[in-house]
Amino acid sequence: MSDTPPAPATTGKDPVSISPSPRLPLLIVMLSATLLPLPLRPWPTLVVGLFGLFLLVQTYSLRLEFTADTLMVWRGQNELRRFPYTEWQSWRLFAAWLPGLLYFREVNSIHFLPILFNPAELREQLVQRVGALETPKPRETAD
Repeated sequence: MSDTPPAPATTGKDPVSISPSPRLPLLIVMLSATLLPLPLRPWPTLVVGLFGLFLLVQTYSLRLEFTADTLMVWRGQNELRRFPYTEWQSWRLFAAWLPGLLYFREVNSIHFLPILFNPAELREQLVQRVGALETPKPRETAD
């Protein structure tokens, strides 16, 4: 018998998947309809509309999963990419109300991802997992 107390049922570090949000793709599809009056019609409408449909398919085929030490991107049951938090230098959500873009910088690369997921859940997990990196730390000055 061990003297250590049992671990709490929820530690806040359990894997969490972010639910999809079709707001951005649907906004782009609606925007494409407003391009019909342009002189080159219907090409701008078709190009922007097809891009919106592509993002809509991606919304429901991709999944973001936050684990204790890694952001994982899944397509169905296939893992596409891992982003370990130890390599993150900063992150920011641009126009999350729209929703817009997730920017994050790793040691060797920069990533911009369209927010195809629930922006509130995404922000909550980013703050919980890598929150200290949301804004640049102030530089220390020599006195």
